[in-house]
Amino acid sequence: MVKVELDCRGQNCPVPLVEVRKALKKAAKGDVIEVTGTHPSSKKEIPMAVEALGEELLEIKDHGKEWVIRIRKV
Repeated sequence: MVKVELDCRGQNCPVPLVEVRKALKKAAKGDVIEVTGTHPSSKKEIPMAVEALGEELLEIKDHGKEWVIRIRKV
């Protein structure tokens, strides 16, 4: 298992979602992608996209203006 960290702080939609999609394409089964961001819409859109893609949403942590989403490639 590999942990991929994406820093999308300060980037507006759709950049964080595009970066997550790229990372998921490159990831092997079981890899975990951890994306950190600040854009409120992306915090909602990324989990919806993860579900639509059939991947596993592990966790969403909200730290006020910043959030972290963890995803496992299945």
